Amino acid sequence: MNRVRLPAGVLAGALVLGALAGCGGGEIGAGSSGGLDLRVCIASEPATLDPAKNSTLDGSILAQHLFEGLMRWENSGEAVEGARGLYRARLAPGQAQRYEKTVHDDGAVTYTFTLREGLRWSDGAPLTAGDFVYAWRRLADPATAADYCYLIDMVSGYEAVNSGAAEPAALGVSAPDDRTFVAELTYDCPYFLEICAFPATLPVREDVVEADPDGWTHDAATYLSNGPYRLAQWRHNSRIVLERNPSYYAAGGLGPETITFQLMDDAAAILSAYRSGDLDFIKSVPVDEIPALLANGDLSVVDQVGTYYVSYNTQRAPFDDWRVRKAFTLAMDSRYLVERVTQTGQIPANAFVPYGVPDADPEGEDFRTVGGGYWAAPDTPEQYAANVAEAQALLAQAGYPGGEGFPVVVYSYNNDPSHEAIAQALQQQWQSALGVTVTLESGDWSAFLADRKAGNYQIARNAWVADYSDPCCFLDLWRSGGGNNDAQYANPDYDALIDAAKAAADPAERMALLHRAEDLLIGEDWVLGPIYFYTQTYLLAPDLDGVFYTPLGNFFFGEAARI
Repeated sequence: MNRVRLPAGVLAGALVLGALAGCGGGEIGAGSSGGLDLRVCIASEPATLDPAKNSTLDGSILAQHLFEGLMRWENSGEAVEGARGLYRARLAPGQAQRYEKTVHDDGAVTYTFTLREGLRWSDGAPLTAGDFVYAWRRLADPATAADYCYLIDMVSGYEAVNSGAAEPAALGVSAPDDRTFVAELTYDCPYFLEICAFPATLPVREDVVEADPDGWTHDAATYLSNGPYRLAQWRHNSRIVLERNPSYYAAGGLGPETITFQLMDDAAAILSAYRSGDLDFIKSVPVDEIPALLANGDLSVVDQVGTYYVSYNTQRAPFDDWRVRKAFTLAMDSRYLVERVTQTGQIPANAFVPYGVPDADPEGEDFRTVGGGYWAAPDTPEQYAANVAEAQALLAQAGYPGGEGFPVVVYSYNNDPSHEAIAQALQQQWQSALGVTVTLESGDWSAFLADRKAGNYQIARNAWVADYSDPCCFLDLWRSGGGNNDAQYANPDYDALIDAAKAAADPAERMALLHRAEDLLIGEDWVLGPIYFYTQTYLLAPDLDGVFYTPLGNFFFGEAARI
């Protein structure tokens, strides 16, 4: 599969600008002008609508329709080849009209953003640079408990603030005036501008958040946003409806009058709703429908920079032993899974960082090609048999010859036919190859996510899609105590490698350190079990055009139109 890189030069140089009805409130119909009423399904009930606390892709898609950061993703106008009605996204100025970057003699960097004139919140109140200062300080504050707080660890003062040694005001962000936002960085972070478009750094209103820190996202009067759409309705486990935000500076260029996100996790019901015309866009389809949908051209498959993997709880027996983790990893037949179960062009994975992530030379080979794999992919029955033989030997070394004495373990996953099909195949592979007993346990998305984050599992389905175009996006997850470190992994040597990579000024040295970190993560500690590198599937109504997409996994519907 050919992976898509962001266009060269997008991140270089100065960029210059070329009412909620209450949860379960009243019905929302077509827009007042009789415009497009778009209906999509991307996931079930979101865990949160707080952009700082979100850590899921579905939450990210919602956030980027409701809010806008200093930077944003815009439609490049370049159609994705072979994909129905889909265009590529590119990074562009958002709430900032322009920025200036200053590199200091000591390697520190200052970014100075100038905001657009006349920016407003969805209630019409002025939006200022101070709103960004508040949002970034809140993200770094340990009291917020934001999983993604580490994304701004390049900002001076972050470590002191996040550790509780300093007040949030010590973070290196400031607003000299209402239209100027300044960020002081301790090093020249190559992906910083992408962070400025990421949901965790979106602005939020201090007065409403501080008035009700836990409930502001659930109330009509307090869920204020600054993006192209505003929240009109949230019926839990049913739908979220967005309507055009008249206070948005580019509201006149929007397509849909409303966008309804149906909250569903039954793939058969989702496909049925699409076929009946009740949904215009879906991502999830039943596994047994995939061959026919591909054959008739309804199902589109596009690139996505991400990895589907098994997460081991490294702090709970028996997966506190690296030999057990490696044995379970080698016993997985990823070739069978992608060819016979998922069937949509995924690449069997024998490493964690996927293809499509640049290495030291953005125009050269990518990080995965340079790094290679950590075990022989099971491309043939003979190779899979060799992997299984090594797995059996490792399990015996760990004290479980032929699986004897190995405890019954539970594999956890969230409700979805594709995850269930993979779980059933893995259960059979582990039991057949290793002589162990694995039971399956599924749950709704929000509950499953909470348990996995808390470490309340033994083995669990997991996945990571890139938040920005750099290997650090994948490897930074596993620093000790990280908010997205579901494996509960803690290794000071690993932490030191990630810290050194972030501080390295030379791109080649930086990438060498990141490769060494992945060597430790997978090649030595076997913290997780990669299965495949992602593709993204979707169905889009044939009379729709203007949806755009980034291989980081976000779909944008604000320019959709009937054709």
